Amino acid sequence: MLDIKYLRKSTQEAKQRLVDRGVAPEKLDELLAVDQQRRDTIQKVESLKSQRNDVTEKIAFAKRHKEDASEAIAQMQEVGAEIKTLDAQQAQLDEQVQSLAAHLPNLAHEDVPVGPDEAANVEQRKWEPAVYGHRPQALAPTPEWVKAHYDIGERLGILDFERGAKVSGARFLYYVGDGARLERAVYNFMLDEHRKEGYTEMITPIVVNDSAMFGTGQYPKFQEDAYRVAGLDQTYIPTAEVPLTNYYSGETLPAEDLPIKFTALSPSFRKEAGAAGKDTRGLIRLHQFNKVEMVKFTKPEQSYDELEKMTANAENILQKLGLPYHVIALSTGDMGFSAAKTYDVEVWMPQQQVYREISSVSNTEDFQARRMHITYRDEQGKLQLVHTLNGSGLAVGRTIAAILENYQNEDGTVTIPEVLQPYMGGQEYLQATRHI
Repeated sequence: MLDIKYLRKSTQEAKQRLVDRGVAPEKLDELLAVDQQRRDTIQKVESLKSQRNDVTEKIAFAKRHKEDASEAIAQMQEVGAEIKTLDAQQAQLDEQVQSLAAHLPNLAHEDVPVGPDEAANVEQRKWEPAVYGHRPQALAPTPEWVKAHYDIGERLGILDFERGAKVSGARFLYYVGDGARLERAVYNFMLDEHRKEGYTEMITPIVVNDSAMFGTGQYPKFQEDAYRVAGLDQTYIPTAEVPLTNYYSGETLPAEDLPIKFTALSPSFRKEAGAAGKDTRGLIRLHQFNKVEMVKFTKPEQSYDELEKMTANAENILQKLGLPYHVIALSTGDMGFSAAKTYDVEVWMPQQQVYREISSVSNTEDFQARRMHITYRDEQGKLQLVHTLNGSGLAVGRTIAAILENYQNEDGTVTIPEVLQPYMGGQEYLQATRHI
């Protein structure tokens, strides 16, 4: 949620920054007009309440002196009725302000590239291992025998999309045998690496209430993309960011404990309502997938240093897996709703000869904390909003896809990255096996 005081005080600046996020100036005008009505109503109510107090004293005085108080009583009843009407109006205006403000995205940090879409994103750096999958030059022209990850998985018998669709529908699958073991190896490796970096490992609920979804910015704008529990105020999480960040909702954190760092593996559920026709095959865009998430709570002056560290934590996973990637800074038009600044880490997929997002790391500044009322006390003892950050560390299914494509061999086998082999009992290769 944006700071309404800032929007009132710096309206023209806020309008331009919202335009950079794709919001029409009229949206802010509408919000501020309703906010002004609300403030005017509050003033009227306070004035009438003061008047009612005066009348109450007159009635008490008249009764003490056995004087006629009927006129004052009638006046008080009239004032009371007007207050009741205005209170109802104020409640309605409060709701309107909340609703209008809830649909405004976060404002971009000053160094975020300005642009309407992904074409304005800016590459920050690129990393390519000297050797990966026993083959040099990861970004060299792809040999003809290189296959897509879904073809590899089906040929090896470790990914079963057909039966996933039979049982659950499109964009669901079964991991089978070594596929299941590889998925487990990947996320255990990720969690172990994040624990080394000081993250506290968590196991979270996978169902949250609407307040939690509002707190991180998924609701109300993106409700159509969520899997909801029928008849209940509950949603299956789209990412562990939601339960992790809401862990401290409504709390004041000890300043000396900041920054606080959490990591968690969780299933994630997304309808992908806005992605019809995109990535219909394979592991890139599923309705249910595992993801390791990172979340931080920081003081404002720490948050951008912590953003760089969190991005490095995501990159560390890819480097140790030996997977080529690059990091891009997202433009104002391509960032998520709650983000003030976002880096996307994209892994190289040789069959398509493209980079695909595998992690998105964002600083939301105080946008989420204002919604969730998460604070700390500064050195003067004054309550301040924390800054919250979140990032994938990594999307597990997309990591499996990248391993299958980058580590495939001409004979049809797939080399298991060296750092994962201890998690798979020393196994070095994935090869075709028969399963029932």
